[in-house]
Amino acid sequence: MLWTIAVILLVLWALGLVSSYTMGGFVHILLVVALVVIVIGFIQGRGRS
Repeated sequence: MLWTIAVILLVLWALGLVSSYTMGGFVHILLVVALVVIVIGFIQGRGRS
């Protein structure tokens, strides 16, 4: 589930960069949020094993 959210956020970020529609730079927040979601996924994955 977290991987799906991270991928969606990364795709939206990439589309924002390609289309040059950055909303004043706020599109980069999508990248930060996606990276946080990925890190949370790694932390939760390590805790289960």
